[in-house]
Amino acid sequence: MLAIFDTEGVLIDGEFLPELAKITGKEKEILDITNKGINGEINWEEGLLERVNKLLGISYEECIKTADQLPIMNGAKETFDTLRKLGFTTLTVSGGPDILVNRVKSELKIDYAISNQLIFVDEKLNGIKLKVGSNKVNAIKSILNEINEKKDNIVTTVDGANDIALFEIAGLKISFNGIKMINEKSDSIILEKDLRKIIPIIKEKFELV
Repeated sequence: MLAIFDTEGVLIDGEFLPELAKITGKEKEILDITNKGINGEINWEEGLLERVNKLLGISYEECIKTADQLPIMNGAKETFDTLRKLGFTTLTVSGGPDILVNRVKSELKIDYAISNQLIFVDEKLNGIKLKVGSNKVNAIKSILNEINEKKDNIVTTVDGANDIALFEIAGLKISFNGIKMINEKSDSIILEKDLRKIIPIIKEKFELV
């Protein structure tokens, strides 16, 4: 069995780039672009590059500090402890930065994590290497082939428009405080910030005790 998660807004209670933008006073501008991307109102890749380009020059130290300060979602640690006990392989795939996603992978003991890579030159933010685009399935194909799990045994928990392709490979689709598009295509909807709420849904689907 495989459990797939988005990171920002699902495993992390917040968004990295809007938080980082507070340093430069561009928080509202970056948040507006972020929300348009989450809602599918703009091309996701172009929106990401635009946001990063507005934040060039911020120090590596500030980026790490921001990544470390974003809180883990309420109930996430207990949820992953339970999933491991139930026999699930876990994967998070994120359009967010590696410095955040790697921290989450370590803290929650996630089996696989795929994300975009921030580029630093002389300890300053200089760009981003895209590994995860608007179709997240493309970014995890090699992992899916390695795990070779049946669709019926895959559960996906996400919130935004750039996650929609992950629903196509899942037997159980969970919206975690998701946008309307995600809610409409989901099997179950969680409307509060407590990741533990997915456990009863998963146990019922997979007939687990």
